[in-house]
Amino acid sequence: MNLGSLISETRNPDTMDLDALPTLALVERFNQQDALVAEAVKATLPDVARAVDAAALALKQGGRLIYMGAGTSGRLGVLDASECPPTFGVPHGLVIGLIAGGPGAMLKAVEGAEDSEALGEQDLRDLQLSDRDLVVGLAASGRTPYVAGGLKFARATGCTTVAVSCNPDSVIARLADIAISPLVGPEALTGSTRMKSGTAQKLVLNMISTGAMVKCGKVYQNLMVDMQATNVKLVDRACRMVVEATGVSREEAENALKQTSFAVKPAILMVLTGLDADAARARLAQHDGFLRAAITG
Repeated sequence: MNLGSLISETRNPDTMDLDALPTLALVERFNQQDALVAEAVKATLPDVARAVDAAALALKQGGRLIYMGAGTSGRLGVLDASECPPTFGVPHGLVIGLIAGGPGAMLKAVEGAEDSEALGEQDLRDLQLSDRDLVVGLAASGRTPYVAGGLKFARATGCTTVAVSCNPDSVIARLADIAISPLVGPEALTGSTRMKSGTAQKLVLNMISTGAMVKCGKVYQNLMVDMQATNVKLVDRACRMVVEATGVSREEAENALKQTSFAVKPAILMVLTGLDADAARARLAQHDGFLRAAITG
């Protein structure tokens, strides 16, 4: 398919006068277009749910969640991956973001990198890809060779694969086991897929990684109870989580956290069950880290 015929590359009839609008009307027009994104993503939720379950299964089996993309799509994958360790207490390298052209492409475009299927395959080879891993290919156009090459290699390796694109029946959708294709329509600024397409991809990635972590026991109620309290703000958040989950005073929450080196999950379990820190950790281990099960078990 010719690039110019893709929905994400066509002109938007509702924004033909951007350069003639006063500033408030200009940003209102952008906002009107952005309002379409959530509904487009909503239509893909059954496929997003399949991707969440596939990601959770990969992590439970000792695999990794690997995003790969070029340009904006690649940067969004790197962003999502980089936020998982502090948010969910997982080790670096469990969720990985690959961008065509390597880390330097986060800040400056690497010309031609996205045009190589071989580079996509090589980047996965360098990670020693395993059939336990889940590979998520990201491309607004749905046809980026770097992503296509990675997905082909991942499938040949035995991985489950996911494609996220903003065009129907795309190349990468046909290469993947699970295709997520939010159809956000033409961009407000023709071809600028960092706008609606980028927003849609960000929403999808938020759900995949957060949903998988919920399924892996990293969340209790709606609290990020495996968060790492690595600075003053996060220590305060840890205390508030213990208070909110248990109803104890701030002082009692801080006392419990000091006994767990500010690990939230065992601190909550201590308060609710009367266990000491070591026993709380042991109980959590018996329940694979799921706090709700440890409380009732």
